[in-house]
Amino acid sequence: MKDLMRYAAALEGEGGKSFPPVHKWHPEHCGDIDIVIKRDGTWFHEGTPIGRARLVRLFSTVLRRDGEDYVLVTPVEKMRITVEDVPFIAVLMRVEGEDENQRLIFTSNVGDEVVAGPGHALDFRKGAKPGEDAPYINIRAGLEARIARAVFYDLVALGKIHHIDGSDKFGVWSQGVFFPFGDADEVFV
Repeated sequence: MKDLMRYAAALEGEGGKSFPPVHKWHPEHCGDIDIVIKRDGTWFHEGTPIGRARLVRLFSTVLRRDGEDYVLVTPVEKMRITVEDVPFIAVLMRVEGEDENQRLIFTSNVGDEVVAGPGHALDFRKGAKPGEDAPYINIRAGLEARIARAVFYDLVALGKIHHIDGSDKFGVWSQGVFFPFGDADEVFV
């Protein structure tokens, strides 16, 4: 943990949106750290919310998915954390263009920005309970964001019906890719 905190402190002054090459780092697993990312996107350390947005952003840049685990990794240390759903929430969306040529640009709660399309797929998932249905988007390297409810409503407003494999699907276009949410006769709430 000491090396992880030292590394985060060293990065804090750097700013910008570049990512360290965590995919190239393969230190030994050092154990678990009591960091939990709640379903609502809030990061907790030892049961207390991490209130410094810059620190959360820094930790998010050294977050990696190793199989089913989420780990914070530096060149010398790797520690498993707990993620209740997915690590990020897509809190903003802007639209450029329209119809099949539109680009849907999402911003996560930690400031990552991605355009839905090849490499950044939208995936609609049915929830276990009513009201838990939600689309997700791949942010980077297997790390996903659940699309916030308000942004989901904006997506539904952009929805189109498209005929695929013998049935009509309801979904959205981005960068020439159609992302179906489900059958066109389904109602999404």
